[in-house]
Amino acid sequence: MATTIEHPNPIGRRIRALRDAMELSLRDLAQRSGVSAPMLSQVERGETSPTLAVAERIARGLDLRLSQLLRLDEAGQVAIVRTGERRPGNSDPASGHSAEILTPPLPGQRAELSRHVLAPRASTGGPGDPPMHEPGSRETALVQSGRVVLRIDGERHELAEGDCVTFDADLPHHFENPGDDDAILLAVVSAGLRRS
Repeated sequence: MATTIEHPNPIGRRIRALRDAMELSLRDLAQRSGVSAPMLSQVERGETSPTLAVAERIARGLDLRLSQLLRLDEAGQVAIVRTGERRPGNSDPASGHSAEILTPPLPGQRAELSRHVLAPRASTGGPGDPPMHEPGSRETALVQSGRVVLRIDGERHELAEGDCVTFDADLPHHFENPGDDDAILLAVVSAGLRRS
């Protein structure tokens, strides 16, 4: 008799969220995992629980270990990133822009918090840069200290300490520090939230 997975949070919702995050159709995941699309559909809808063998194949199709898919790698529902554990973000320290990712690298996570430090007259990119994030992304940035200018899609917005801005992050944009002191930004990027 096959062992099935019993979990208070149905695994189907998690598989669906991960598949959506990777922009995979049921057919795509079926090809990647070797599990049929009808079986995947039943698992996602909670109509059936996968055996451990099937769950392992689904995990491989999602580029995860089985323990990651089942969230066995997580210590409960709280994940703490200590100061010394921050990951480097997209930045160019030589140009005066440094960034750190403050959120843990959890599978299926749809938002990322980062901290950016801009030296005087430094910027996060250039006016001709392509969109920095995937289509449909939104960004919210809080100026923690200093002053910054947001240039987005041909428009200029001045932001002071404590100001918070939300915008479509798939448009060409960058932040500039026009001041004489470092500016610090906290930014949250939410992936794939389609604009209406």
